[in-house]
Amino acid sequence: MSAADARVVIDLDIPGPTISRHLYGHFAEHLGRCIYGGFWVGEDSPVPNEGGIRLDVVEALRDIAIPNLRWPGGCFADEYHWRDGIGPREDRPRMVNTNWGDVVEDNSFGTHEFLALCELLGADPYVNGNVGSGTVREMSEWVEYLTRGGESPMAALRRANGRDEPWKVPFWGIGNEAWGCGGNMRAEAYADLARQYATYLRDHGDNKLYRIAAGASDDDYRWTETLMKSISCIGCGDGPKDIYQAISFHYYTIPGPWEDKGDATRFSTDDYYLTMLKARRVEEFIRGHAAVMDVYDPAKKIGLVLDEWGTWWNVEEGTNPGFLYQQNTLRDALVASVHFDAFHAHADRLVMANIAQTVNVLQAMILTDPDSGALVLTPSYHVFRMNVGHHDATALRVHVEAPELHREIDGQRLELLSVSASTTGDTALFSLTNLDADRSVSTLLDLRGRTVLGWSARILSADSLQAHNTAAAPDTVSVRDHEVEVVDQPFGAGLRVDLPPHSYVTVSVTLG
Repeated sequence: MSAADARVVIDLDIPGPTISRHLYGHFAEHLGRCIYGGFWVGEDSPVPNEGGIRLDVVEALRDIAIPNLRWPGGCFADEYHWRDGIGPREDRPRMVNTNWGDVVEDNSFGTHEFLALCELLGADPYVNGNVGSGTVREMSEWVEYLTRGGESPMAALRRANGRDEPWKVPFWGIGNEAWGCGGNMRAEAYADLARQYATYLRDHGDNKLYRIAAGASDDDYRWTETLMKSISCIGCGDGPKDIYQAISFHYYTIPGPWEDKGDATRFSTDDYYLTMLKARRVEEFIRGHAAVMDVYDPAKKIGLVLDEWGTWWNVEEGTNPGFLYQQNTLRDALVASVHFDAFHAHADRLVMANIAQTVNVLQAMILTDPDSGALVLTPSYHVFRMNVGHHDATALRVHVEAPELHREIDGQRLELLSVSASTTGDTALFSLTNLDADRSVSTLLDLRGRTVLGWSARILSADSLQAHNTAAAPDTVSVRDHEVEVVDQPFGAGLRVDLPPHSYVTVSVTLG
């Protein structure tokens, strides 16, 4: 097929909202081999580790500047009792992880291990507390244990377990999926609990908590409205009460029915387009939840958090169905790239997002081979790495003219070119995704408002959408340099970038 043409106008001198680095957050649940065999190998492992934490995983995540890590769940959070995971490991009680594989959890990776991991990563901890089977006192004491200096019962217990100084733990989730595995609650019942729990999650010393109420699934805007009504009202002069500071929601890209979500590596082009249609709906849902919140909070004091997102396929053949292990192809990487464009577009309200999950589970950044010990970086990992320049950058307005680049899928229009842009000081970063499976796109970047002094580009693509990385072939989908052509423009600089089929490209420019 012939190449399509597109024009993208970017105003380099009209700043938008800040793209928080926390939109590039991650999620690690006690699920399958995410913790055990992923992050945690134990101090006696032949795999290089520090205090039992796997160092090659840490190094890989530091390379993508991981800003925060959510733990211990997910559904596991509302069965987890934090006191079971402190003290000498040989004395910690065991439990059964009934949500994920019905396996025994020995609690060898607990609070101290998680905070040590965050320190190695240079990431802010995001602790998800237990509302479903826990108590207000339990979560309140966990906050005290982690964050209080001076003298107190929980600070004394922490010191007895080997940690003198408190940690900085800014982010706290008040339960998880309260509408489902977190208690099967009604929105009104949970809203009351969220207010109650948030009240007793205290700020200790200079550690200021950012309390996140467990929000909706997909487009359940009523749940979001109920939580907003719980702390605000239409026309309130003072805005929402400062009880919790954010509301979450979850959205997974699942093109098939729940019982048969589709295969991670064996799929048709039609399956691919349906996946991308579902992936691009994330912007619709962000916009919908934001619109509800705007009614009760026009000043945008309350943040929106998408703390679980990503693709969800059938598990790999021969693996435990409760471990949610799946491969990760170029298709998954393109799902990630269009999500980030949506996040950037709504950075005025969306303040955090956490992909599910970091290692060996669902849309993972990293796969670890249990036999050889090899570490594999997935195509999705490379999208995160290519986008580090967007962290805490200023979003720029983007206008896309691509009249030929769309496709009808199940009676819905799928736009095939996705673009976002940001600037930091004298640099800018542009992200471009061509979702067309067969056709390249000749894209003119019409850059206005500032002088462009230099440029470079990187591309992530492969011969097929099904391409993926393995221990035997770790670079099948990898990043390489890409060509950019300078074009004279009447209003500013012009850069022509050719986007091959099913490709993701970033263009970095130096500005005068």
